[in-house]
Amino acid sequence: MPLILLNKPFGVLSQFRDGESRPGLGHLLSRPGVYPAGRLDADSEGLLLLTDDGALQARISQPRHKLPKTYLVQVEGEVSESALHRLCTGVTLRDGPARALEAHAAAPPAWLWSREPPVRERRRIPDSWLVLVIAEGRNRQVRRMTAAVGLPTLRLVRLQVGPWSVQGLAPGEWREYPLAEAWRRL
Repeated sequence: MPLILLNKPFGVLSQFRDGESRPGLGHLLSRPGVYPAGRLDADSEGLLLLTDDGALQARISQPRHKLPKTYLVQVEGEVSESALHRLCTGVTLRDGPARALEAHAAAPPAWLWSREPPVRERRRIPDSWLVLVIAEGRNRQVRRMTAAVGLPTLRLVRLQVGPWSVQGLAPGEWREYPLAEAWRRL
């Protein structure tokens, strides 16, 4: 079976079933035997990879393999050079230190799809965007890292995992990627 690249919409769980009747991946695709290689919280959007190949799933999701994950992050406040420096040199989280492989400010993306519900706007508090690349993927890591430097996350979109990108996929859309080619790209 191929690797599946899915643009997970906001509000959808990274699993096929949920006891609380929230929408899961089963609402988007019906492919028995595939499982997510990693997770995205329900309030995060973007690229989610799915496969039935256990070894590939482990290679993609286990932190020891250090596969880079790229996020586009809308934050509350103005991104400063100091905050970017701290993200790259490391911040202390309750479960240990974390650092970005790369962090830089970004212009508001004109190409980005709208989100339902939209991000709440606050007239007196500006928001800004940054691109953050990490090699881990601990629970809510990006959100906790930006909060640690005084920039609470408003919107989080995973753009890329290793060589695979969400480019060309609208929310809820997916495409297949040949499994043999997926292994060659790692």
